[in-house]
Amino acid sequence: MNTAIIVAAGSGTRFGAEKPKQFLEILGQPLIIYTLQKFESCPAIDEIILVLPAGEIESFRQIAPKYNLKKLAKIVSGGKTRAASVWNGLMAVDEKSAEIVAVHDGARPLVAVEEIIKTIEKAKETDAACLVGFVTDTIKEVADGKIVQTIDRTKLRRALTPQCFRYEILKRAFAQNEASEIVTDECFLVEKLGVEVSIVEGSSQNIKITTPEDIAIVENFLKQSQT
Repeated sequence: MNTAIIVAAGSGTRFGAEKPKQFLEILGQPLIIYTLQKFESCPAIDEIILVLPAGEIESFRQIAPKYNLKKLAKIVSGGKTRAASVWNGLMAVDEKSAEIVAVHDGARPLVAVEEIIKTIEKAKETDAACLVGFVTDTIKEVADGKIVQTIDRTKLRRALTPQCFRYEILKRAFAQNEASEIVTDECFLVEKLGVEVSIVEGSSQNIKITTPEDIAIVENFLKQSQT
């Protein structure tokens, strides 16, 4: 069984909104619903585990039925860090039937279903796979207020989500490392095991909403997809 863990447990304090960004409405629908619908419609996903702030779970349960999310199996509360939230989601996976676990940011509603499928397929082949994006800016290494060197960006990629792993590998990666704030993605922990992580080239459209300006960008893409 392939399980998607959708991580949407942030408080939204950095976003500056009155409520967590994942519940802000875009074109009349909560942001998190768009994300869930992508995994709901993905044939490679069998079930979804949603990780939310503890205080938002009940209100989400009240609105969820109207969106007919048949693959949404469990809703669990998040932890103090992103990594801790992913761990909580992982603990809700049935290890007897688990095969591939796909971890995805709830604030990435524009991920393509094909991207999800390709990353899962790559993880089945190689045990671990990460959706990535090209780096388009020129990257500089700096020290003491000065540029030290220019980094060859052709060798760099931005880590996107989903990031997909065989269940036993991801569980071992968390068990052997602390889920602290320095852990910004799952690949970091898997890399520390010495496991090679394959890549799948993704679209630049798969942005993570981090600022109010990003809402307008996502809204524009959604309008285009609906025409």
